[in-house]
Amino acid sequence: MESLPKNLARDLKDIVGSNWVLSDRDRLLAYESDGLTAYRSKPLAVVLPETTDQVSRVFKLLSRNNIKVVPRGAGTGLSGGALADPTAVIIGTSKMNTIIKLDPDNRRAVVQPGVINAHLSEAAAPLGLYYAPDPASQSACTIGGNVAENSGGPHCLKYGVTSRYVTGLTIVTYEGEILRLGGLGRERGSYDLVGVFVGSEGCFGMATEVEVKLLPKPESVRTLLAIFDRIEDAGKAVTSIMARGLLPAALEIIDGATIRAVEASVFAGGYPVDANAALVVEFDGIEKGLGADVQKAISDCKKAGATEVRSAATSEERQKLWQGRKKAFGAMGRIATDLLVQDATVPRSRLPEVLMKISEIGERYDLNIANVFHAGDGNLHPNILFDRSDSEELQKVELASTEIMKVCVAAGGTITGEHGVGHDKKSYMPLVCGVDEMKTMKKVKTVFDPYHGMNPGKVLPTDI
Repeated sequence: MESLPKNLARDLKDIVGSNWVLSDRDRLLAYESDGLTAYRSKPLAVVLPETTDQVSRVFKLLSRNNIKVVPRGAGTGLSGGALADPTAVIIGTSKMNTIIKLDPDNRRAVVQPGVINAHLSEAAAPLGLYYAPDPASQSACTIGGNVAENSGGPHCLKYGVTSRYVTGLTIVTYEGEILRLGGLGRERGSYDLVGVFVGSEGCFGMATEVEVKLLPKPESVRTLLAIFDRIEDAGKAVTSIMARGLLPAALEIIDGATIRAVEASVFAGGYPVDANAALVVEFDGIEKGLGADVQKAISDCKKAGATEVRSAATSEERQKLWQGRKKAFGAMGRIATDLLVQDATVPRSRLPEVLMKISEIGERYDLNIANVFHAGDGNLHPNILFDRSDSEELQKVELASTEIMKVCVAAGGTITGEHGVGHDKKSYMPLVCGVDEMKTMKKVKTVFDPYHGMNPGKVLPTDI
């Protein structure tokens, strides 16, 4: 393994402090993968800056020494997006965790990238506001990582993904240049560079300050949990609810394997362990009229074959009904040591047939595949569970993953809904993008990063 040159380590410590440059093998172990543990690689070093100026100075130093950089938030990503090879340095955001400004008059906030997603809503709550994007990992994931991946979450069905809420950015390029994109009063009349940057997966530069829109907290929230004997029937219920013109805040499906894993863990939410699927349905908004929407959704669930439909009467009961969905990934470790989460999106009307095909793929390769996903917008998350120390099983995982992606694309879908392409899915890009499209994407990256020092080896196939 390569080691960080002593003179470079000294100069980096002069910028961020001696405690915030990590280069010994044991401490780097925590950075060898993100949430997708199938891929692992220790970086050359990890640097933990605290300000935009420090990031700029660190980038200038590393770029002058031709060392590639990989931005990293909380490491909850699920596409290998924060994976660094042994010659690259990770720039972590864990010290950049300040909410710089809460502006209730303009319903805005300005935060550093290391602010945890859920902490922003907690800080805004006394003002009657909240931050809408809510990834399942929101208690751990950071705003900077959400910006990089254009993250969604259970409520993106009604409220949309991160790009809808980011109004301004301060970013640092590989060469250390500080750029300010958009911001209050500057959103119109020019190229939408904020929109270009959000979802660029750390390949264009690193966001060091993020301005976001906040929303008023809804007057009322109503949450249902429908239980099914077949996951295909839960998919049919989703199609029926949306077809009649209802707009729930969330429609989430959890399959039987996931239910049993969660119920055997400290996150147990009281789901019946003999169920093969559960559907979380949530409506929010003005109290008047919500009751009618809830009754229509209950009717659709029962017509689709629900054996039971529960309704939360209190906020505590609502949180309990969400346990199976919000804590699903955390409970997967009870089933297997490793997890590969795929992230394809298909038209809602094709959900039942695609789910059946995914099940058939799992059976054919003798792999355990658990499903938990944003059913309302067709964003599937097949969780392939395996042991990475078993080389034969690992090969089966790769083959099954490729087949799942091809099935989703053939159904009119795409290869990612919110987790990003990263390292894991770059070989699937030709399934959805032509060569000319990918070459154009590379040209856009080159505008921001002409020396290709930012997060190398991600998103685009190496031969583009």
